[in-house]
Amino acid sequence: MTESNVSVERCVILTGMSGGGKSTALHMLEDQGFFAIDNIPPRLLTDLIEILSQHRSARNSGVAAVIDVRGEPFLVDFERIVTLLRSRGIYVTVVFIDASNQMLIRRFEATRRKHPLSDGKSLIDGIKNERKMLLPVKELSDIVIDTSGLTVREFRSDILSRLGLASSSFSIILTSFGFKYGSPQDVDFLFDVRSLPNPYYISNLRMLSGLDIQIQNYLRGFDVTIGLFERIKNLLDFIIPEYKKIGKMQVHIAIGCTGGRHRSVAMTQWLADAMESATVTSRHRDLQKDMETEGGV
Repeated sequence: MTESNVSVERCVILTGMSGGGKSTALHMLEDQGFFAIDNIPPRLLTDLIEILSQHRSARNSGVAAVIDVRGEPFLVDFERIVTLLRSRGIYVTVVFIDASNQMLIRRFEATRRKHPLSDGKSLIDGIKNERKMLLPVKELSDIVIDTSGLTVREFRSDILSRLGLASSSFSIILTSFGFKYGSPQDVDFLFDVRSLPNPYYISNLRMLSGLDIQIQNYLRGFDVTIGLFERIKNLLDFIIPEYKKIGKMQVHIAIGCTGGRHRSVAMTQWLADAMESATVTSRHRDLQKDMETEGGV
């Protein structure tokens, strides 16, 4: 492999203590688009990265690989391979994932897994032996994360932030729809606004839609409309920062009325105008369909 034909530009090597959370971290990076590899011997990584230069996700996002004491010979090859990859222009980050002995014991007992170094020894002896073996690897790591007191959400936020993967661009999709045409399936939140006064029953408003100012003014004339809007907005203002913390960078919100023409459309537009610090896309799934039937409610 020469520098001229290297297409994979980034490699994150996840190493550390068995039970520390390497597999969890690998799934988190896979969710970010990385090509994920679990338990690969260090000496095979360079050849595999060359092969993966033909793989789209590996080229675009990078490769994330778990390398630990299961990949023999571990210590002999590890530092040499990291140095070799870097010399070939690949941006390599070594992440050492650790946890206290007490926490590791608790995790192994909870899952009833066998420690890879506990053959003929107690669990604590296997953990201590592994910690001693991995000390040189920990010292050359770029990032060390102790997961002992972390929730999965906190772990995700920490590792993505320290790898520079925590995006500041949060996107919100707002979809109005009509219940009579079926509810959207791919949503995070669904709000039913059929409790609002229905413009369909006002003869001079019936043929309009929630995009028209006459419909919006009519609905805003009711306290229940203002109250419902404020409560939905307050909920979203609360929950969106929490989603950002766990690395979820898109939320799909559906607003439904009977036909998807008046109330849900107006509420969707108001929410789209009110959302801040996010890229907002609003769409009206059933608006045209309901107008064509001339029976939108």
